[in-house]
Amino acid sequence: MTSPAPRLEELRRYAIARSLFKPTTLPAAIRKLGFVQADPMRAPARAQDLILRLRVTDYRAGELEQRYARLQIEEDCLVNYGFVERKTLALLHPREPREQWDEATHANARQILAFVRERGATHPKHVLEAFSHHGRMPGYWGGELNVGTQLLDGMHYRSQLRVLRRENGTRIYQHVQHPERDQSPEARRLRAEALVDMIVRLYAPLPSASLGYLATLLRLGAPDLQPEVRQVVKAAKQRYGHALVEGMTWFWPADENPRSKRHAPDDRLRLLAPFDPVVWDRRRFEAFWGWAYKFEAYVPQAKRTMGHYALPLLWNGRMPGWANLRLVKGRLEHEIGFVDGRRPTDAAFAQALEEELARMRAFLGVR
Repeated sequence: MTSPAPRLEELRRYAIARSLFKPTTLPAAIRKLGFVQADPMRAPARAQDLILRLRVTDYRAGELEQRYARLQIEEDCLVNYGFVERKTLALLHPREPREQWDEATHANARQILAFVRERGATHPKHVLEAFSHHGRMPGYWGGELNVGTQLLDGMHYRSQLRVLRRENGTRIYQHVQHPERDQSPEARRLRAEALVDMIVRLYAPLPSASLGYLATLLRLGAPDLQPEVRQVVKAAKQRYGHALVEGMTWFWPADENPRSKRHAPDDRLRLLAPFDPVVWDRRRFEAFWGWAYKFEAYVPQAKRTMGHYALPLLWNGRMPGWANLRLVKGRLEHEIGFVDGRRPTDAAFAQALEEELARMRAFLGVR
């Protein structure tokens, strides 16, 4: 007998509960998420820290970077750039990029690789001091980076280097040798299934269009597996739980039940990062909460409607607005916006907001 399809409200509660699990240790949280998206912008902290603070007990800004070398994790690309468990590297490397370097770039890279292999832990400045790779190139997040730094980034992507740690936000590189992989059709299929399973477990429940989009983004982390990934998505109804809800087909891990009564919302207010798994999928966000959240950090100030780095505000299963936070002379300042232009007047909201701001101050280590 087929169980009834979940209602949209049940899917919404399920999405919140499965992602905002009870805070745990940092390794356990990364293991449950599978991937933590990274972003260098601090507003008032980096995205990876804002994501983890809601899922790790007593987490503090910068803790991931401080503990990185002791954790079984790696900086790498999946659907975006971020952090994965070290065991995930076997699904991604050796990586054959879609864009090929010319011979001059390969020659420079070979010189740098020999230098890093001999030196060990290498700061980009060491490369710049040792080689005369002059000139400028566009950087990954905009602006410009020295050619030598750009080459290090490319060599990391091409499976020649790994990020050993960071110093004041700068990657320190080390040579790495990834083992050769089984490239048989069966092995490639299993890798593709494992990668699609990762994104389904991270972002479920997913509308079918969002599943297709995320699977396409896997061309960043596993560019050689696009045909196999497309086959996994094509067979998604045989692999994942699914249902047609309000005109959209939704997918989730087969071993989970979106209709479980355990997914009741709590009364804690949370300010979510723009790349938090709860809000990452803008299509799902609008279906769940009835309005379009916009990330406007790169929008000219005069054209912004929500602010430079608006954090969606989740309360009692609803998303009534957003907050912009900034540090001014060691104090946390905030501005709150509401979808309908009206602030909730009940005392419970005011108390929940102040408790979240207090948690944010503790996380940032400010008054």
